[in-house]
Amino acid sequence: MSTATIRRGSGRGARSGSSGAGNRRPRRGKSTIDRLIGLVPLSPEQIAKAMTWGIALVVLVLLWVAARFLGLPAMIGAEISELAGRAGFAVTKIEVHGLDRMDQMPVTDIAVKYVDRSMLSVDLDKVRGEVMKLGWVKDARVSRRLPDALIVDVMERQPVAVWQHDGQLSLVDATGVALGGVDPDAIPDLPLVVGPDANLKTAALARLMDSAPALKPMLAGATWVGNRRWDLRFQSGEQLLLPEGEAEAAAALVNFARMDGVDRLLGRGVLRFDMRDPSRFVLRLPPGQSKTDAPTVTSAPTSRAVVTDGGDAGTTQATEG
Repeated sequence: MSTATIRRGSGRGARSGSSGAGNRRPRRGKSTIDRLIGLVPLSPEQIAKAMTWGIALVVLVLLWVAARFLGLPAMIGAEISELAGRAGFAVTKIEVHGLDRMDQMPVTDIAVKYVDRSMLSVDLDKVRGEVMKLGWVKDARVSRRLPDALIVDVMERQPVAVWQHDGQLSLVDATGVALGGVDPDAIPDLPLVVGPDANLKTAALARLMDSAPALKPMLAGATWVGNRRWDLRFQSGEQLLLPEGEAEAAAALVNFARMDGVDRLLGRGVLRFDMRDPSRFVLRLPPGQSKTDAPTVTSAPTSRAVVTDGGDAGTTQATEG
């Protein structure tokens, strides 16, 4: 009878192997933070250093906010300014440059408030803002000249006309800014603009006169009528009534300059030249003056030149141009 030999080692080993597999723990996946850190091209040491600096920066910002809240920077600045003043850096001189027509006192009155103050405590922008409020000032620059001088450089506005409105005379610049009153007995040699908002039309008047340069020296004044057109007055006493519209008025003025060059219209006793109607050129004479004394117009741009008696507006005399 044969004897069967049973090997137990293999079975025990199989059981042991299966038992070990059953006791093995599953591996955990990486967290989101770990994955994000892995994407950063820095070593862990570099990341730790960056976080340290970030925390230090946050702490400094918080300290600065707290100091501002307590007013420490202002106190330190004031103390430094006071020390500078005691060291000789205080305002003792005021210098104003660039004035021609303007009185210096208004500018000096603004700057003198800072005399004996520390140079560091002078707010240059504030001083400039106060100076810019003065009518004559177009631009200004304020600077320090150490150790003790405050310098104000002013660019004046240039008057281009005298504006008459509501019985008052004022100088105005090219933008219409009123610069100050004018003594009626000492009116400067500038064109007189008359009427509401005429001060705002000085640039338009300058462009108009540029179209007829020969007439510019003869202009004595201009009236802005109805906020739509100009009546010009010449030094010889005549008036020229121009049509509405900038281009139309310029064309009429050019024609008048040509006629005056050919027929010598100015200084001939005419009261008024009327060019408002483009179809005719009207010459109005003073009351009582004979129409035969009117200048003969041979160069009128229209087919008719009409002479009217100032005392009888219904009587006209037409001459072929």
